Amino acid sequence: MISYAVFWNTLKESSESTYSLIKNHHISSSTIDKLRNNKPLNTTTINDLCRILNCRVQDVMEYLPSDEDQIL
Repeated sequence: MISYAVFWNTLKESSESTYSLIKNHHISSSTIDKLRNNKPLNTTTINDLCRILNCRVQDVMEYLPSDEDQIL
């Protein structure tokens, strides 16, 4: 399972806000909703967030093993 809890800490420590992500950087409100609800994001979006926030991938998301993960 991917968790975006670290994203909210990174965002809080930055000069950005959800409003500025939407208004200035054209991150969609549906993407913000996905972040709030730990829904899947594509790698392009993760890349964009890292560029905007000048951070590493680990500052936006983390992998947490879960029994709900699909069987491989």
